[in-house]
Amino acid sequence: MEIFTNFPLWAALIAIVIAQFIKVPIKLIVARELSVRIAFSTGGMPSSHSAAVTALITAIGIVEGVTSSLFAIACVFGVITMYDASGIRRHAGVHAAVLNQLMKDLQTIFEEAKEWNKKDDEKKREDLKELLGHEPIEVFFGALTGIIVAFLVHPLFL
Repeated sequence: MEIFTNFPLWAALIAIVIAQFIKVPIKLIVARELSVRIAFSTGGMPSSHSAAVTALITAIGIVEGVTSSLFAIACVFGVITMYDASGIRRHAGVHAAVLNQLMKDLQTIFEEAKEWNKKDDEKKREDLKELLGHEPIEVFFGALTGIIVAFLVHPLFL
């Protein structure tokens, strides 16, 4: 049952939940669109990946000290995670958008040629997920969220 007293673990998990939850009001304010689905999806502001790793790093720094090897390991893996969230995964989302447009264009061609089997087959095709990664600003605010969450949650574990 010691897992329930693991402050770094809980700080990271709570940061993920908070980051995912606040995506809903942010999307409502920015895009004037109420979408609860975004709370259960990848991408968006703030980055829950960044929030999780920075909460974990901050919590490890609080518990183990910023000169510990564990803190150094967490920092390196956190940087890699945030780089991946803002770089590779973001570009994969751009590629998914291009592929989705290509599929729509091909579908239009097929529909014009044979009515695409009365459009029942349209339900069988799903778009590739385009919102995979994060803009650098989303990673920054995710990181800020994680740091704040770690400091707010720490007193609960004293």
